[in-house]
Amino acid sequence: MDKQLIQQCGDELYQALTKRETLRPFTERFEDITINDAYHISLRMVERRVEAGARIIGKKIGVTSKAVQNMLNVHQPDFGYLTDDMAFSQGEEMPISEKLIQPKAEGEIAFILKKDLIGPGITNADVLAATECVMPCFEIVDSRIENWQIKIQDTVADNASCGLFVLGDNAVSPSQVDLSTCGMVVEKNGQIISTGAGAAALGSPVNCVTWLANTLGEFGIPLKAGEVILSGSLVPLEPVQAGDFMTVSIGGIGSASVRFT
Repeated sequence: MDKQLIQQCGDELYQALTKRETLRPFTERFEDITINDAYHISLRMVERRVEAGARIIGKKIGVTSKAVQNMLNVHQPDFGYLTDDMAFSQGEEMPISEKLIQPKAEGEIAFILKKDLIGPGITNADVLAATECVMPCFEIVDSRIENWQIKIQDTVADNASCGLFVLGDNAVSPSQVDLSTCGMVVEKNGQIISTGAGAAALGSPVNCVTWLANTLGEFGIPLKAGEVILSGSLVPLEPVQAGDFMTVSIGGIGSASVRFT
């Protein structure tokens, strides 16, 4: 794809975001679109958000668990950028009916960095040494693509289907919890709907952050001290709507909850 078409696609996504509209999949419209093209489209979309006043505060890894890969029929991870207008506080109501189009909630472990990570060559030990703490998290993903009919290029272009997120109040050192075996329980409106463990995300959430640091390193992009890194869902995606209340509990880390309006 040439630069003009990439810019056009990024602008289309930004307009879809602001107007809460969906687009026909890019993979249907452009048969030759590559993952590299899609990342450049995503950068244009994020550039438009920053121009409008948003600030980048972190990154997210998407499509890490087999459960999510099978739901979306997307079989490799991707990444996107988190902005300050995506973040909500524990206990704060989240107005998905005003901000999102076709939201789905997923439970994750968030990493807060105290040192930069610049790939390639980053190891799991590097990630753990650079992590200030881990926290429980709900990410509410959304898609600007019609009916979630996405291939990997579509979700990559759409900033890895970023929507909104909320962090729990509790933070622990990564050395205090086994991030591969820690269990997750997700409740919706008082009922347990899914369970998972750290190993669901590429074997460990640490593997996910290592993958992200090395993948971004190929683009010359660092993970920065102070950034929030969402490491990927450990459970299937759950459609949500106004009125729903969800809680995620992670063994050894804590819980996060969110009420949707």
